Amino acid sequence: MNRSSYNRIAGHSVERLAALSDGVFAVAMTLLVLDLHAPVAEAIHGEHDLWRALVGLSPRLVMYLMSFLTLGIFWVGQQTQLNHLERSNRDLTWIHIAFLFAVALTPFSTTLLAEFFRYRLALFVYWVKILLLGVVLYGSWGYAVRKSLLKKEIAPEIPAAVCRRIVLAQSLYAFGALLCIIGTLWSIAFIVLVQLNYAVAPRIPGRRH
Repeated sequence: MNRSSYNRIAGHSVERLAALSDGVFAVAMTLLVLDLHAPVAEAIHGEHDLWRALVGLSPRLVMYLMSFLTLGIFWVGQQTQLNHLERSNRDLTWIHIAFLFAVALTPFSTTLLAEFFRYRLALFVYWVKILLLGVVLYGSWGYAVRKSLLKKEIAPEIPAAVCRRIVLAQSLYAFGALLCIIGTLWSIAFIVLVQLNYAVAPRIPGRRH
């Protein structure tokens, strides 16, 4: 079998791609919690000490919540795309693997921001990871539409609705990142609010509210 023939048959299974994605997301979401450590028992001598230790742990708890929400939102976004695919191909599979590369970077960017949450560079690195997730997810959907890989029965307004949702979310994240001009805590708070909005009140593509 020559190379061009192999490329035509490689990476067609949407189910296998979804299974790989589920595994990567599960590992990344589990690794996030490993950055949370209970206070050292030797340093705790009373309720006051424990409260102080827990308050000191709060930045990591916030970053854990923010990143867990990030991964949850993007898992839903990717699964929505995969559920609308009739089939995949080699190029689309590799686009989604690139998306999973960004997913796997989440524990690192979370730890970096938890350690240096007052530094704009740490926030910038975190935002770039979110931007990469959005850009690749947008590109994968656009590629699937151009190559007619979507199911025939989907509503005609859904492709554009998916694109609008990604663009809107990325615009909000970018605005949140810009708030670091005032202070990184403003950025973090805004990004968490954006994520809570998408997690608690999701908008279904093609459905009017």
